[in-house]
Amino acid sequence: MNKVTLDFPSISQRMKMLAFPEDIDLVIGIGSGGVVPAAMVAHQLGKDLRILWLNFRDPLNAPRYAEPQLLEPFYLSAVPKRHVLLVDDVSVSGHTLETAKRLLASHQVTTMVCKGKADLVLYTDVPQCVNWPWKSNGSRIASTPEKAT
Repeated sequence: MNKVTLDFPSISQRMKMLAFPEDIDLVIGIGSGGVVPAAMVAHQLGKDLRILWLNFRDPLNAPRYAEPQLLEPFYLSAVPKRHVLLVDDVSVSGHTLETAKRLLASHQVTTMVCKGKADLVLYTDVPQCVNWPWKSNGSRIASTPEKAT
């Protein structure tokens, strides 16, 4: 199956049509694939952005660990429960989002992906793999930190 190429204007247009919950307090992007879409959503909603560096798959999209791994410490400041919008580019198995939700268990979490399985999905009508503009030619705009040993 051939990949479809999507550009920033079409992704931005889809985001503007998505019905985000009105009570979102914070946007959290899963690094590295979710960094750019999370930044786009945070900008659109006028909310702060944090990055949660989790990794499960290698650059060829094969699982590299038995479970998603936290690559950098992640803390939310000691504030009352927040409604968090958790963003990733693609969710195939759901393992990464589920791991992130466990890390954010004290907060209300709504998940959003560009493609795949989540509470909010931008592209439900694109069955094939996607060339995302932030991963053009196989390179990534946001680099993934190495897992600490």
